[in-house]
Amino acid sequence: MQLQRETSDPLYLQIKNALTAQIQAGQLQAHQRLPSERELSDTFHVSRMTARQALPAMVWHGAAYARVGKGTFVAEPKIDQQSQSLSDFSEDVRGRGGRPSSRVLDARTLPAGVDVAAALGLTLGAPVAMLVRVRLSDGTPLAVESAYLPAALVPGIFSHDFSVESLYEVLARDYGLVLTSAEQSIEAVLADPRELELLVLTSPSAVLKMQRLSKTAEGTPVEWVLSSYRGDRFVFHSILQPRGETG
Repeated sequence: MQLQRETSDPLYLQIKNALTAQIQAGQLQAHQRLPSERELSDTFHVSRMTARQALPAMVWHGAAYARVGKGTFVAEPKIDQQSQSLSDFSEDVRGRGGRPSSRVLDARTLPAGVDVAAALGLTLGAPVAMLVRVRLSDGTPLAVESAYLPAALVPGIFSHDFSVESLYEVLARDYGLVLTSAEQSIEAVLADPRELELLVLTSPSAVLKMQRLSKTAEGTPVEWVLSSYRGDRFVFHSILQPRGETG
């Protein structure tokens, strides 16, 4: 690729964009080593200083990761969760061409604690179905999810094998509970020891903590889920609209 030296775009960003295009075209695969700054300098006919800026830019945008003394490598593609549409983990992974699966850690009915009862609009101690899973894409653990549902709405829910079945599909098909809206919050924190173990991360690593309350079209709360997503594999995408004019 020839760099456009007459444009206002910095040369190092043009190099970064060229490498990103090669990744998107499949010419560079996940975990493949990227060219060194010397190789980039020779290929694009730029100074070593210019080439040196391109690789950190790749890392900063999540397209690559660096290993001290080894070089810079192509990162695994991130799962793009569209915040303007309500979908579950399985749908998100399939949408990227991956194979979703789960490892069930806990599945039982228990009394609602203060937080769960408040979120689902239940009385304290009301029975709730709790489903805790590690969510995987092509065998790689990407998230830990703890879902809580009013037990009265989902009798017999644990007769299903949620290591392979989608919770949202079961809710719609077997219980007539179609989730159409949700309120969610996301924050970035350091993974705790349990998350490090379950998500196969090294310390310190960041996770994206999400709380989501999903409802039916009638406004009935059905699922409150607490999730921890690997920060190196997920990006949350939103479309923002301008506020309406006020008089």
